[in-house]
Amino acid sequence: MESDNICSKADRAIQIKIPQRILVFQQNGSAESKIAGIREFGQGLFDIEVISIDEPLPGLIEDSRAYLPKDFSADVVLDFLRHPDLSLDLARLCHKKNIPIVASGKKHTDKWAFKPPT
Repeated sequence: MESDNICSKADRAIQIKIPQRILVFQQNGSAESKIAGIREFGQGLFDIEVISIDEPLPGLIEDSRAYLPKDFSADVVLDFLRHPDLSLDLARLCHKKNIPIVASGKKHTDKWAFKPPT
């Protein structure tokens, strides 16, 4: 029983040393304060990659492939996109890739996205 406890502690130590890969999508710096907070308080537990869309966007985006990368991977995606078409397409991409997505304050119909209130 004691050896099980030691293995459990070793497993947790290994897990803690491997940073969780977070991919942040933002528009015009919309996530900068959140990114800074994760870096400051995350104590090296997170590897953060940021994809910024800083160009003016049309009111309706029928094909988001020009704005969202086709190939990406992460342990979790954070959606700080302001354009609803991009945000919805990002949630669908994450669903296909089986990557959890947190889209705070969004009203997605996609059941894959976690939508905590802001």
